[in-house]
This record gives sequence, C-alpha cells and structure tokens, in this order.
Amino acid sequence: MSISFESDEIILEQLRKRLRSMTDAELIKFGKDVRRLAENPFQRQLEEARKEWKRRKEAAASSNRSF
Repeated sequence: MSISFESDEIILEQLRKRLRSMTDAELIKFGKDVRRLAENPFQRQLEEARKEWKRRKEAAASSNRSF
C-alpha cells in the first residue's frame, strides 16, 4: 500500500480546472459555500465582543460628559 500526496500547486491547478468548467450560477454558489466554510466562528465572536466593549466605553464616556 502506498500513500501519495499531491503538492499544493497540483491541487490548486485541479481546482482552477474545476472552476473553469462551472457555470456562473455554480461558481457563485461555490464561492458562497466556501466563504461560509472558511469563516472562523471565533473571529465573529471576538468582533462582537469588541463591538460591545466599544459600545460600553462610548456609553460611559457620553454619560461622563453630561455631568
């Protein structure tokens, strides 16, 4: 039994060939699917935590200005 690995360049070329054979609709769907798979759920949580932190700091700053 032998295990063979393909180089990144070979894999990329196979992907390019597959993408070229897709219709516009298939290419759009593929792009949307890959984007969803490539998202890091922890990154989104981090961004939301940062937004909340910023919102709180802005709210505290604006309440301090009113005194």
